[in-house]
Amino acid sequence: MDADEGQTLNRDYRQKDYPTNVLTFDYATEPIVMADLVLCAPVVAREAAEQGKTLAAHYAHLLVHGTLHAQGWDHETSEADAQAMEAYEIEILQGLGFANPYVES
Repeated sequence: MDADEGQTLNRDYRQKDYPTNVLTFDYATEPIVMADLVLCAPVVAREAAEQGKTLAAHYAHLLVHGTLHAQGWDHETSEADAQAMEAYEIEILQGLGFANPYVES
């Protein structure tokens, strides 16, 4: 999606009026997870460049991040939840061959 569509979706569904990198629309968590992940390509590309990451690494991180949201993980509920989610993201990404996305390059 482009930045305008990303901003519209983020505003309409999250009441945050800016384009975001990934949105998770979860429909069910049991008995199986069903969700749509919507990535905003211009935002992802800009963030990857700003953070000195490859595009593939940043997309991998956002796909893992969005998938965890679909499974019920939430980093906005508390600092402990944010740290637990980040730790799990790091573990998953390392298993996929990607570096820790939270280390600044």
